[in-house]
Amino acid sequence: MTVNLLDAAALFQPFRGLLAAPESAADVAAPPYDVVNRAEAGARAAGRPASFLHVSRAEIDLDDAVDAHDDAVYARAAANFDEMISGGALVRDAAPAFYIWRLEIDGHTQTGVVSAASTAGYEAGRIKRHEFTRPDKETDRVRHMEALSAATGPTLLAHRPDAALAVCIDGATAGEPHIDITGPGDVRHTLWRVANADAMAALGAALAALPAAYIADGHHRTAAACRVAEARGIADGRFLSVLFPSDQLTILDYNRVVKDLAGLTPEAFLARLGETFHVQLAAEPTKPSVHHHIGLYLGDQWYALALHDAVDADTDPVAALDVAVLSSRILEPILGIMDPRIDPRIDFVGGVRGLAGLEARVASGDWAAAFALFPTAMDELMSVADGGDVMPPKSTWFEPKLADGLVSLVLD
Repeated sequence: MTVNLLDAAALFQPFRGLLAAPESAADVAAPPYDVVNRAEAGARAAGRPASFLHVSRAEIDLDDAVDAHDDAVYARAAANFDEMISGGALVRDAAPAFYIWRLEIDGHTQTGVVSAASTAGYEAGRIKRHEFTRPDKETDRVRHMEALSAATGPTLLAHRPDAALAVCIDGATAGEPHIDITGPGDVRHTLWRVANADAMAALGAALAALPAAYIADGHHRTAAACRVAEARGIADGRFLSVLFPSDQLTILDYNRVVKDLAGLTPEAFLARLGETFHVQLAAEPTKPSVHHHIGLYLGDQWYALALHDAVDADTDPVAALDVAVLSSRILEPILGIMDPRIDPRIDFVGGVRGLAGLEARVASGDWAAAFALFPTAMDELMSVADGGDVMPPKSTWFEPKLADGLVSLVLD
């Protein structure tokens, strides 16, 4: 199979990566922009001038009174980005290449291919989504990309296991890596450059033969890249992607907190829940271990909720998701939260923060109750995407996370 790797129609292209210099990579590597808040980002970047958080969360370098979406923030991000390039912390490759990115933590390993993925392929459904985006978050990423003229946050893609691609990856990772560091959260990040013509051709052919790719994490970054390409008059733009086999990815629960009980007393709320769920007082924090069981933290107390009736995943794979059960049985009919994408009465808490993270949000007094959910499975995600459907927002939390700053895609 002959593949023109730089053909505009190629779903995954090699590119001239802007990489962290090997000697600077450990200092540059930062958690994704959207998994830390402003205060956390500031604390992580304190005393670390090379941290990529100065680019991805540039508001930390401005007065706290400056809004995170002020024009000054994007201008500061661009200035910090340019300074990292001119100072040698970030170095652009002279020729296009693919890259192999391996993440390791606590015995878990996942290895994927870094490429410039096609916005036209995304819009045509060859790269499949499973969520709608929030307009405000999408616009933020558009402004960040335009300010830097670069995509700095990678989209995490998944594909069903593929033997030919695995062979290419094994060959590419047999040599010495370009980057090998321990980054945020004690995750080991190892990066290889694939620039040999024969190796690139084999890898490109294997990528081109994949029947489908699925967005696992990064819907807003991907949609933003499409808007940037359209604004620039480019028929097929590119976004930064890392493509992993689906059986190597780990999904954690993505939990919820709500501001209020819609005027109900805790007792009345529990009574309403009892119409749809078996409600049982729990002696300890409740992390669901099976589908359609939910943990509820309310008034310094945990409750275990078990749905009365079954939901057939074969008939309606979206309705059978635990995040959908929460919405259809609790958030909408009882709390009046109809659109979690835009309703300020709900927020989302990644499972990496644990049940203690939910308790802390409620204990702060800013949130009335928390819900712990059973995690979505990769098979569920791909089934929904294959059917052309979408999940409720924030249905999946992937760990470990890719680090910002190690690889960026310059938008030439």
